[in-house]
Amino acid sequence: MTAYILRRLLLMIPTLFGILLLNFAIVQAAPGGPVDQIIFKLTNPGAAAGGATGRFTGSGATEAGGSNRVAAQDATSTSRSARGIDPEMLAQIEKQFGFDKPAHERFWLMLKNYLHFDFGESFYRNQSVISLIRDKMPVSISLGLWTVLLMYFISIPLGIAKAVRDGSGFDAVTSWIILVGYAIPSFLFGILLIILFAGGSYWDWFPMRGLTSDNWEQLSTWGKVKDYAWHMTLPLTALVISEFASMTLLTKNSFIDELSKLYVLTARAKGLTPRRVLYGHVFRNAMLLVIAGIPMKLMRIFFTGALLIEIIFSLDGLGLLAFESAVNRDYPVMFGSLFIFTLLSLVLSLLSDLLYTVVDPRIDFSRRDA
Repeated sequence: MTAYILRRLLLMIPTLFGILLLNFAIVQAAPGGPVDQIIFKLTNPGAAAGGATGRFTGSGATEAGGSNRVAAQDATSTSRSARGIDPEMLAQIEKQFGFDKPAHERFWLMLKNYLHFDFGESFYRNQSVISLIRDKMPVSISLGLWTVLLMYFISIPLGIAKAVRDGSGFDAVTSWIILVGYAIPSFLFGILLIILFAGGSYWDWFPMRGLTSDNWEQLSTWGKVKDYAWHMTLPLTALVISEFASMTLLTKNSFIDELSKLYVLTARAKGLTPRRVLYGHVFRNAMLLVIAGIPMKLMRIFFTGALLIEIIFSLDGLGLLAFESAVNRDYPVMFGSLFIFTLLSLVLSLLSDLLYTVVDPRIDFSRRDA
């Protein structure tokens, strides 16, 4: 097992390298970066060209950190945008954002800094990427972990109950509920919950913005717990309703598949009770597929799944940060977030394989590789 873990850890290196290289190459062809935005602002006074102008002072601007040189500007787009701009000023702008070096030099400098987990400073926020991610992480962790816990707490018992009662009225009714949850995305549920319960059109029972109240620091410990739960109720409800459907169906199908196997018939023939057969024999095998989905569920909720929920409920988390950095061409934050999300996904995938061995000790990855 140790050799298997080491091989998986070593495999993360080329995986990270390939993902960063591919995305870096794609950014090469994307116009509208910080240099283009500043040039547009200078050539079109009064036009809003984005937040990049906040980092350019016109003279004496300091050079951005080394890891800020993480993306290239399309040369043709820059030359078109740069008409009428003094060459010295253009060179100063490019130097400030690290675009005065060839693309390959910027890429290797980015990799060198990433080895030390140095992601540089945001182009627009005047804050390091690490500090930005650290500030936003509690929100995403809160949403992600609570959603996964609640989702599994609901989906696994419900999926087992549907498998045992397959074809019954209970199975039919719950299937309709699951179909609704599967068909409607989480952000629509979020909007509906705001309209119904956050003062939209009906009841004003829950807050529609933020993770805590303004007087959070003045509250007692129990008051903080209640305030936190009060703010998290609607976002978590929207996420859980849309996420539990697929996990429930996966659990049901996995158990139905195991219940039809020969070892279950043998266990029943020996006189074991249905509960003993279900939880003593079937559960361990059926849960393998469910456990395999944990890492991707976590990453989906952390990043894509919670993105619109963060926007709707004004929850400033990692998903919203990564999305805004891509839209605004904040390359240090964009590539830093990509690196961290990819690394986290690979680590969670390895943990998923290790969980296989905990659920079923018969699985031996080292022997399989041998």
